[in-house]
Amino acid sequence: MKGVWVFLILLAVRLLSVFFVKTSYVPDEFWQSLEVAHKIVYGYGYLTWEWTQGIRSYLHPLVIAGLYKVLDLFRVDCVFALTLLPRVLQALLSAYGDWRFYKWCNCSKWSLFVVVTSWFWFYTGSRTIINTVEASLTTIALSFFPWQGESSHFLWYVALLSFIRPTSAVPWIPLCFHHIRHSRVPLLSLLLKHYLPIGAVVAALGVGVDFLGHGSLIFTPLRFFRLNVLQDIGSFYGSQPWYWYFLTGFPAVLGVGLVPFALSVLDTFRNPSPANHRRKILLVSIATTLVVFSALPHKEFRFVLPILPMCLYLTADVLSRWSRKASSTWIWAVVVLLLVGNAVPAGYLGLYHQKGTTEVMPVLAKIAREYKTPEGDRASILFLMPCHSTPLYSHIHRNVTLRFLTCEPNLNDDPNHEEEAEIFYRNPSHWLDTHIPAYPPSETPSHVVLFDSLKPRIQDFLSKYKEAHSIAHADV
Repeated sequence: MKGVWVFLILLAVRLLSVFFVKTSYVPDEFWQSLEVAHKIVYGYGYLTWEWTQGIRSYLHPLVIAGLYKVLDLFRVDCVFALTLLPRVLQALLSAYGDWRFYKWCNCSKWSLFVVVTSWFWFYTGSRTIINTVEASLTTIALSFFPWQGESSHFLWYVALLSFIRPTSAVPWIPLCFHHIRHSRVPLLSLLLKHYLPIGAVVAALGVGVDFLGHGSLIFTPLRFFRLNVLQDIGSFYGSQPWYWYFLTGFPAVLGVGLVPFALSVLDTFRNPSPANHRRKILLVSIATTLVVFSALPHKEFRFVLPILPMCLYLTADVLSRWSRKASSTWIWAVVVLLLVGNAVPAGYLGLYHQKGTTEVMPVLAKIAREYKTPEGDRASILFLMPCHSTPLYSHIHRNVTLRFLTCEPNLNDDPNHEEEAEIFYRNPSHWLDTHIPAYPPSETPSHVVLFDSLKPRIQDFLSKYKEAHSIAHADV
């Protein structure tokens, strides 16, 4: 199959996911990308504590801000464009990463099949989260990795990955050791002429961009490491036992593809040969990543994304070798099984689960655009739900008053620290009485957004309002 047609197929699949995947996944896909870009271009938006503490690099949101600026210059910056086009941009990057994956796998048909049907990659491949960028750049870097040869081109991607997301460096530790060990270039020369200069150029670029964004000279990867790893701030948002990735996170991400992946692992160690060398290195990288990430209390499914390309490579490899001897009946049976096994979670999670918090935003955008009180006051919206449940200004694009429950972590080691959302849910009525004035009417929110489970607890407060819109969110 010609490369251009393969790329068009991959691009079509990623663009399909832009319109197919309508649910919300994690707050970061809005709050750490679109919201930041909106504030850069339009001057209003909410920056979470990660930005005030300087642990995030502006490199990723700056790309989206560039897109927003173009839309603004041509006066086509409607909410639809502001929310859709960043996902299209990410879909383009993901499609290119998929194409490089296909090339890396020697253009095998199974590689095309596994990357297109991977349920988790379809679910996340067009989302504007940094982990999706990680996965795409990791795939591109792997396709340039010199298993045989002396190229250092892959280091540009590794350096960029490590700057925008320091944990991205973990999967590359075994691979870089392999590169250094097998290179014919002397170690000192390799480090001084390739690793260090490339790292220095990328770091200088990142520091320069962050200086403009944060307004001070800081090294965001170091701050990220200090707060998220050494101080373990991430566990404030949840923690799991050390074995979670092995028993839950990793198997869930692979889904039905876990079976061929496991067969690849068994085959690699049962039949040691020079041909298996690449697979062994990839397995070491995968294992290293899972072990290191397991040492951190805060764990999420999306953190596995950087090693997903390696897993798909091993899956495609074992299926390619198996299909050479298998009958067409068995091949088609496996194709159908993998297709259905991936389509079910992709369809349910992409179309239905947690769709309310994104579906409500066009409604709120219209309210922000059109609503006015008899006195001429504009809409003011109160979100009574767990913090960051919905997007914010990036999806409303009007500088109206938006109030939501915050959940700042304990950055100052205050023994009495409590997040606002926790205080609210302990006694919602009391919080509303003390934080939301009943008079004058201009100070009272014109609209309230909440989950229906909260309604019985704040009936007195809601008696001043009438239900304007109801949206299904999730089955569980």
